[in-house]
Amino acid sequence: MRLEKLLSGVALTGRTLDGDVELSGISYDTRDIVPGALFVALPGYKTDGHKFIREALEKGAAAVVCERAPEEPGPWLTVADARAALAALSANWFGHPAREMTVLGVTGTNGKTTTTYLLKAMLEGALGARVGLIGTNQNMIGEKSIPAHRTTPESYEVQKLLREMADAGCTHAVMEVSSHALALHRVDGIPFHTGVFTNLTQDHLDFHKTMENYRAAKGLLFRQTATAVLNLDDEAGRFYAECVDCPTFTYSENKDEADLTAKNIRLFPDRVEFEAVTLGAISRVKLPIPGGFTIYNALGVIACGLTLGLPLPDIARTLGTARGVKGRIEVVPTPTDYTVIIDYAHTPDALENILTTVRGFTPGRVVCLFGCGGDRDRSKRPIMGGIAADLADFVVFTSDNPRTEDPRAILEDILAGVGESGTPNVVISDRREAIRWALANARAGDVLVLAGKGHETYQEIDGVQHHLDEREEVAAYFQEPGNR
Repeated sequence: MRLEKLLSGVALTGRTLDGDVELSGISYDTRDIVPGALFVALPGYKTDGHKFIREALEKGAAAVVCERAPEEPGPWLTVADARAALAALSANWFGHPAREMTVLGVTGTNGKTTTTYLLKAMLEGALGARVGLIGTNQNMIGEKSIPAHRTTPESYEVQKLLREMADAGCTHAVMEVSSHALALHRVDGIPFHTGVFTNLTQDHLDFHKTMENYRAAKGLLFRQTATAVLNLDDEAGRFYAECVDCPTFTYSENKDEADLTAKNIRLFPDRVEFEAVTLGAISRVKLPIPGGFTIYNALGVIACGLTLGLPLPDIARTLGTARGVKGRIEVVPTPTDYTVIIDYAHTPDALENILTTVRGFTPGRVVCLFGCGGDRDRSKRPIMGGIAADLADFVVFTSDNPRTEDPRAILEDILAGVGESGTPNVVISDRREAIRWALANARAGDVLVLAGKGHETYQEIDGVQHHLDEREEVAAYFQEPGNR
């Protein structure tokens, strides 16, 4: 592609070459550079792409986009924000694939993954559509699965995935949109038909610093959506309803002024049931995913479907055949008289939700095993420790992904929130050992919640990822003699 065409919509602050250069690709990582490519030097938090400009040129880069041009002469294109530039360049390179599909975005602290999977199931069931998905667990093109490395990839990967979806005949794309992605311009230029907001609770304050900044970052989604679907039972949802510029469609369990409400709610160990009520229509919804928070996920999906013009009865019918998501209140088969559940809960609100849900159908003890991630928001650690001590009957404190932090220091932060609760507990830093201890000491009727890892099949220690699939750990334990 010619440079001048690639630069369409990119605001340059300076340039040293004309637009007739023919480019072979775009890269922001020198490990992926091919001769003739455009290298985009992204400012980073651990390293700065400007440090690799010379390496990119040595590997054959034809031009460099950067915020600070090197002092020596070179093929420089300078911009005020390299991340915003990468988003525009990537959309141009792949031919703006989002314009060829109906794109739906889901943001919020909790519920994004389940909501996107339910949206995909609804679109496939009610419309017979071919649907792409970008999210935490995996990326999907129809039924084809592509590994995911972060909730919302860098803008180049987002546009590449959208192009693959459009070329594969997808008519719709559903995307988890993280606050990091919004703040770092990863989804710039994507015209979302509908943006769904689930909730806002404490998380990622290591990045955003304050809850106000976190809320503002989530709200950026509604600057590029035709319609905002908002949870009126959440304070941030009410805030957005007052200030977003696009039309809104609201949902609630408690507020009759919402456009969509849930009535006559019934919770069961294996499902939820409620009546979805909106203007001129009411349908009974039976969703085979347990938990009170499932009601909110379902309402967000139903509201989104209504903004697409789908009939409420069709939406309700498709939700009745939906299935749960790996790592979200996932029951692990065991040959025992107690239950093991894996859940991704890694925020205070999510941990409270899963423990409260499990309490509703546990005949014995609620046993919670969890830890907190390293190199992330430290302030939530004691909060989660307090929640576990308050809501569980027994707690196994252990590691999550310590990354570059000392696991013992993380555990000290967590235990600071336990106080004088008196809840029996044990501290076992090694997560594998902790799981085995919890399985060995579970009693009949207990529900053991392994919280924090969910769909993840690794544990990051000292910056290195080690394989750890909790399903495999549970299965391996019961394959040993004497553990049945």
